[in-house]
Amino acid sequence: MGTESWVIRGTLDMLILKLLSLEPMHGWGIAERIQRLSGDTLRAQQGSLYSSLHRLTREGWIRSWWAETENGRQARYYELTRAGARQLAHETSQWERLAAGVARVMTATV
Repeated sequence: MGTESWVIRGTLDMLILKLLSLEPMHGWGIAERIQRLSGDTLRAQQGSLYSSLHRLTREGWIRSWWAETENGRQARYYELTRAGARQLAHETSQWERLAAGVARVMTATV
């Protein structure tokens, strides 16, 4: 899949929640961090990223505000809410269970 890898919506939501648990960020920063931390394996397309950010805001899992970036431009920053932290814990648990199940199938010998 290389650098053109896709991220399914639920996974993208989980990655956004995880990154925002570390620090508040603007949208471009989230996309850049996903790409960098994944070793250029994952890329969040802008349309998908901003759809997820709007959905997560509607769910009450993140909140946003306008502020100036390091470059002096205005950007919408996002941060995790308490409800978002609970959702992240739930999604992390489900992800670990799914990954373990996939790993068992992929390492099967019979």
